Amino acid sequence: MAKVYAMIANGTEEVECLAVVDILRRSGIETVLVSVEGTKAVISSHNVKIEADATVEETDFSDGDVIFLPGGMPGSEHLSGCEPLLAALTQADKEGRRIAAICAAPGVVLGRHGFLKGRTATCFPGFEKEFESGAYTRQGVVTDGNITTARGLGFAIDLGIELVRILISDEAAEDVKGKIQYC
Repeated sequence: MAKVYAMIANGTEEVECLAVVDILRRSGIETVLVSVEGTKAVISSHNVKIEADATVEETDFSDGDVIFLPGGMPGSEHLSGCEPLLAALTQADKEGRRIAAICAAPGVVLGRHGFLKGRTATCFPGFEKEFESGAYTRQGVVTDGNITTARGLGFAIDLGIELVRILISDEAAEDVKGKIQYC
């Protein structure tokens, strides 16, 4: 079974995070919500209290198929400044494991730290300025190699479905779309 680590920080956009987590879990993908705040309790960008499953300090990312980065500000900045997360992303990228990000996170985390070099990605408009040597597209969801990015909240369900398609199958993606009445 596939395993996804979904990162969360104070200031994370809660729907971008939880919509993707919901789609993954509905599809039977083990999904662990990981806080970078040193505590499991996180306050989202719209003041929603969320309890993570684990903290970054107690997480070994080596068994994960995907590390997922939701957007939101200042949540994306908190993710970008988390050294254990950056080390896990570097190792995952080196091993060809999937990294996914949405909204501000493709620019603030992936672009800023060089993960988009030579790749095409999308993000919330304006954050593409962080794509040092990556190509920006306004598409809703983009997969280039082991990196999958999404433009923003309006594409969170699409991102979740794309990850299900990649991790399980086209049929599983269609199945979850039917279950949630997504046309």
